[in-house]
Amino acid sequence: MSAVDRRTRCAHPVELPCQCGYPTLLQAEARALLARSRREPLLHNGHLLAASSILSAGLGSLFWILATRSYSAADVGRSYAALSATMFLSTLGSLNLGDALVRFVPTAGRRTRALVLRSYLVSTTVSAVVAVAFLLLVPVVAPALDELRSPVLAVSFVAATAGYSVFVLQDGALTGVRRAGWVLGENTLFAVAKAALLALCAAFAVGTGILLSWAVALVLAIVLTNAVLFRNAIPAHQAAPVDGREPRPAERIARWTGADYLGNLCTFAAATVLPLMVLDRLGADGSAYYSLAYVIASTLYVAAFSMGHSLVVEGARDPARLGEHARRLLRHSALLVTAAALPIAAAAPWILDLFGPDYAARGSTALRLMALSAIPNTVPNVVLQVARVRRALPWMIGIRLAFATTVIALTAVLLPAFGLTGIGAAWLIAECALALPLLAALPRLLGPAPAPGRPRPRPEEEPT
Repeated sequence: MSAVDRRTRCAHPVELPCQCGYPTLLQAEARALLARSRREPLLHNGHLLAASSILSAGLGSLFWILATRSYSAADVGRSYAALSATMFLSTLGSLNLGDALVRFVPTAGRRTRALVLRSYLVSTTVSAVVAVAFLLLVPVVAPALDELRSPVLAVSFVAATAGYSVFVLQDGALTGVRRAGWVLGENTLFAVAKAALLALCAAFAVGTGILLSWAVALVLAIVLTNAVLFRNAIPAHQAAPVDGREPRPAERIARWTGADYLGNLCTFAAATVLPLMVLDRLGADGSAYYSLAYVIASTLYVAAFSMGHSLVVEGARDPARLGEHARRLLRHSALLVTAAALPIAAAAPWILDLFGPDYAARGSTALRLMALSAIPNTVPNVVLQVARVRRALPWMIGIRLAFATTVIALTAVLLPAFGLTGIGAAWLIAECALALPLLAALPRLLGPAPAPGRPRPRPEEEPT
């Protein structure tokens, strides 16, 4: 077929893609991007970590849907509160050592096994102590969970809290040794196993089936994952040559972990304070509409943050390429988040209508704004990961403190006047206010991009 014939039949210029059997430009770009990501650990592992976060959220929702169909609302409510307490206390007790493993395992070399085991020991010990303290305070802080103070349930609760900290830390260790596929695999295993066990418990009318299925699936995931981690992944990592330096002394790792922990507390403060502000101003119904929009929009945040772990690993392994990797991840994560956020914003009423017409009527605008806020969030997310690699402790705290302070202040101003639309606007404005100056400062923060064909200079020794 001649060029003229092809142009006539397709009704498009030859140079442009069309829908007449020729691959579109978008399809070609997607295939090229996928092929390149498979060759590059930065993008390949980032995709796997993001997929793990999204899959965990989706399968976790299915678990609770199954629970609501198999057990009474009272059983679901008590079980959800108990598991929420377990995961919250484990997060406090883990001291953010999972992210520390992401940062320091890549260059730990022969010390990797000892570093992981010490992190496990500290995390499980502190988590158990925090769980015991919570049980002692249950009559004051959570009287509805008083049944957890019975001997069997109390021991189980403390063990589950300590065990969940291991579950979180093993993700960090697997990420650090570049086994992101196993992070996806173990989270899938945990989600599928607890759903299957819940169905089995429901079939046999086991009264504590929700808690039992979650606990057994947790043990299964921990045992199988650590068998792979310590028998295969860590020995292979310890035997491989690493471009990066050996880890700093323990006190420097402790300072890094403390700064990152404080930063996480800022993020947690925003996630905790905003629902309370909505509840106080708009009541229980408004809180429900906001919570569902938050769960959907925050999935975009979690996926982008998980991708950032891949930047930490690759930047720690090869500090000379940190700026290059950061630019690539920024472009890539912005593209992916935009591709997900725009459809969510467009389809917000139809998405929320699945949960009821009131959710669609009251929460659609908030969901749109919160989903769009994930796009500018890609900038501070990348800067934060760069700060983690460089051990820039003030940046690690300051970025998250700035966002938490701004979004809470804006919500206090906008929520009374505009309701849920105000809190969605607060999210979007806060992210843009943080992203714009960071975007302008990126060339200085990352350094000049290497000229094509020139060797990349080795970085100077990091200041102490």
